Amino acid sequence: MSSNDLPSRCAALTKAGEPCKNYALAASPFCRAHQEASVDVPAASEAEPSAEVLHQELSAELDNLIARVENSTSDYRPPPFSPQAMLGLLNQNLRRLSPEAAQALLLRLRGYVNSDLLDLDTWKGIWYIVNYALQQQTDMVRRRLSGEYETDDWGFDPEFLSIVQPFLTFMYRRYWRIETSGIENIPDEGPALLTPNHSGQLPWDGAMIGTAVYLEHPAQRLVRSLYASWFPTVPFLSSIFVKAGQTLASVENGTRLLEENQLVAVYPEGIKGVGKLFRDRYRLARFGRGGFVRMALRAQAPIIPVSVVGAEETYISLYKSEAIAKLIGFPFFPITPTWPLLGLFGFVPLPTKWHIDFGEPIPMAHYGPDAANDLVLVSQLTDQVRNIVQQMIHNRLAQRRSVFFG
Repeated sequence: MSSNDLPSRCAALTKAGEPCKNYALAASPFCRAHQEASVDVPAASEAEPSAEVLHQELSAELDNLIARVENSTSDYRPPPFSPQAMLGLLNQNLRRLSPEAAQALLLRLRGYVNSDLLDLDTWKGIWYIVNYALQQQTDMVRRRLSGEYETDDWGFDPEFLSIVQPFLTFMYRRYWRIETSGIENIPDEGPALLTPNHSGQLPWDGAMIGTAVYLEHPAQRLVRSLYASWFPTVPFLSSIFVKAGQTLASVENGTRLLEENQLVAVYPEGIKGVGKLFRDRYRLARFGRGGFVRMALRAQAPIIPVSVVGAEETYISLYKSEAIAKLIGFPFFPITPTWPLLGLFGFVPLPTKWHIDFGEPIPMAHYGPDAANDLVLVSQLTDQVRNIVQQMIHNRLAQRRSVFFG
């Protein structure tokens, strides 16, 4: 398969002025983030536009969209248009919607027909776009099954990330209603090492930190989280992590990523952090042996402390069964009020209110790369980073008034 058969990149620029690295949506030159940002929301004080103005604006926007799609897909030919074919396509896809949503859509379309809001050419354009979008989805599934898609040297698949990003965005904005501060402390380019506290039984915190940087940072940088070595024992999970840009945790992997000017996240508490009991929430475990500090020193990359508050209450772990953990080969097996009593429903996290704070960078360049062999310095920097993260957590908890409302 040639590179011309793959989806095109987003045509927008990031806030830093760099080309967006995401794939464009079907029938759009923009990725999901820039497509949403391109929609202007009218001010509350503006008068409602007349039906004629709406008609003109809608027709003009559809004409522009149709022209962009035709220019980017000059070799695509949709099925012939007819009212029967349009209704047939609509009927095939209505089953994906709830009955209420399907009824509302049909009533809206019926209103368009009755008011003669859309002329025949516009309906033909809509037919073109809808068929092309469905064809793109079919082609994407075929590429996934045949293995004909792009990845980098680490296995990162941008197209896969674009698929899961809407769900992560929902969890970030709507479910946990995450508020982020200090995002300006992350550089627009070059290496940096994020060191968050770890919590929550499942690695939602890592996913939300990556989503925060993607949504809030002007450069939309990819966060390369280093995941624990036991994840490859869980079916499908390690494959998902790799496709989403994450990498197995090791000093060598972390150092190499930083030397490639990547933004890396490491969780110094390790499994001890994610498996904490509810009574130990927000009390940092030991920060390992300083492997993350050696990564930063060797790559001359700044360390950025990160605190996450809200994730500790998503799962209320009351007890850890060592016997069951050994039986299934997991590092821990939590017992919560909902798990394993409710089965798979026990994996549903509570909709707590989250805060993610990015602290000021701790520079490493003035130490020199050979400082990674200084055990005393590594130990001192490890304790320094741990103390900063713990203080950031205390500061946020002092401001919080409610677990669910912040």
